[in-house]
Amino acid sequence: MHRKIINITNRIKQRSSKTRALYLKKIDKQKSTKVRRSALSCSNLAHGFAACPSIDKERLKGEKTANLGIITAYNDMLSAHQPYETYPEFIRQIARDLGATAEVAGAVPAMCDGVTQGQEGMDLSLFSREIIALSATIGLSHNMFDCVAYLGICDKIVPGLLIAAITFGHIPAIFIPSGPMSSGLPNKEKARIRELYAAGKISKKQLLEAESKSYHSAGTCTFYGTANSNQMLLEFMGLQLSGSSFVRPNTKLRDELTKEAVKTALSNVATGKNYIATSDIITEETIINALVGLMATGGSTNHTIHLIAIAKAAGIIINWQDMEDISEITPLLARVYPNGSADVNQFDAAGGIGFIMHALLENGLLHEDVMTIKGKGLSNFIKRTELNNDRLEFFTPIEQSKDNNILRPMDNPFATSGGIKLLKGNIGEAIIKISAVRKQHRKIKAKAKIFHSQEELVEAFNNDEMNMDMVAVVCFNGPKANGMPELHKLTPYLSLLQDRGFNVALLSDGRMSGASGKVPAAIHLSPEALSGGNIAKIRDGDMILLDAEKGVLELLVDEKELANRKLAKCRYDIHHIGMGRELFSGFRELISEANEGATIFE
Repeated sequence: MHRKIINITNRIKQRSSKTRALYLKKIDKQKSTKVRRSALSCSNLAHGFAACPSIDKERLKGEKTANLGIITAYNDMLSAHQPYETYPEFIRQIARDLGATAEVAGAVPAMCDGVTQGQEGMDLSLFSREIIALSATIGLSHNMFDCVAYLGICDKIVPGLLIAAITFGHIPAIFIPSGPMSSGLPNKEKARIRELYAAGKISKKQLLEAESKSYHSAGTCTFYGTANSNQMLLEFMGLQLSGSSFVRPNTKLRDELTKEAVKTALSNVATGKNYIATSDIITEETIINALVGLMATGGSTNHTIHLIAIAKAAGIIINWQDMEDISEITPLLARVYPNGSADVNQFDAAGGIGFIMHALLENGLLHEDVMTIKGKGLSNFIKRTELNNDRLEFFTPIEQSKDNNILRPMDNPFATSGGIKLLKGNIGEAIIKISAVRKQHRKIKAKAKIFHSQEELVEAFNNDEMNMDMVAVVCFNGPKANGMPELHKLTPYLSLLQDRGFNVALLSDGRMSGASGKVPAAIHLSPEALSGGNIAKIRDGDMILLDAEKGVLELLVDEKELANRKLAKCRYDIHHIGMGRELFSGFRELISEANEGATIFE
């Protein structure tokens, strides 16, 4: 093992000793009772299987038959989740064939950030993670299930499901993906057309035509944003079958992988010989492995928030400094859009997750001695999958990249450090996705231009007020202010300014999407403006230094002057009414800062 990985792991264990012990004590108590349907009254149990077919009722009356609970995030709004419509009946039949039963325990909301980007609904996006965790908890509270299959892929959905799975850590869990859509309009061309529209050079009809060629069928969007970063993390954490993330929907291989997933979940139940609880899988080492995977692949910045909240559910306390230290020693091995031009289908064809996990393991950057859904040992878990005479077979991972423009080995990485950096200074702490930014744009010293909303910035752009070197400061977009929406709507405008030769950057207490692009963006700034953060003390014309290479974010004003400045007040009444936002006032009051996971959970 790399010495620094060991040191980071040990300091996390020391920092988390009390909270981790409390979590494990809780889980041990739940393990001792396990899932016993006989603990339910006859009326309870009769309610639980009232609608089941006769064969399932007979099996559920006893204790020996395992019952698999399904938590589904199916809806028609998410292309990635639409294939899940038929999964429950498919899974039920697989379970019956294996002598078990399966029931849908509950459904969780799953919003599409692609639909809500730049819209009022985006204010609810981050909060949806907590709602998903709570909704899954309600489903599992019936205490009818020996194991759980989680059907979820995108953005806040997987983090929310993970929090629930960890909370019910005594129950074996498995995550089942549905796979990506086929490659459509190349991502670079899509970005070019968006910039043309922002510049007023093409019509909305032309833009819609291009977007429709990009997002064109069932399956996950093919850029390496939060959804596909989720899939990577689940494999690195040992909770999703290796080699299963990027297999197309509605194919024979996809169906066989789902069958294997159900078989695996049922083989891990407490009533069998191979009990593997979720709490056995989620450890400090597992969280480290997830962080290494995030850095090595240049994954979504959203996970600098989500992984803190996920770890916290298991009593494990991590922070941005841990991520920064891991990033420093983890080489960037992948170039997938927005970090490159390839999509996830091309990434998978070049060697995919298995190639990267193998390379990292061979060089001591991953903990091998961890539990997975397939048993002990990460090296035994890494497999690629193929069909041989319609039978699923697992093979060793590809050890040589099939395309050095997409995947590279440890001795020839795209960069010697990972894809995400921590920025620090007198404004606070922020995150930047450095892997998407070219070297000549990683340092900027320019005057601040203040905006209190995305709409203000777009209006200023349309009025030709932004043709200059500048740091666009978009404040009052943190968790407490308006739910910390993603500001991906701003990407085409800032990219155009950069293309015109201006040195520009974004500084915000809001988020960018997992597709954070080529403009340097210091995001997730903590503390946020509404909490009294120094971002609310920045004035138009102040000089700001953003140096991504050195991790510096400084407001270049006299310290005494900064201390004496009053906090700005938002120029508008922050929108808390409409699109259901009024129902989330309690969330805005309870939510923590971004660098603490932006969560309402203790």
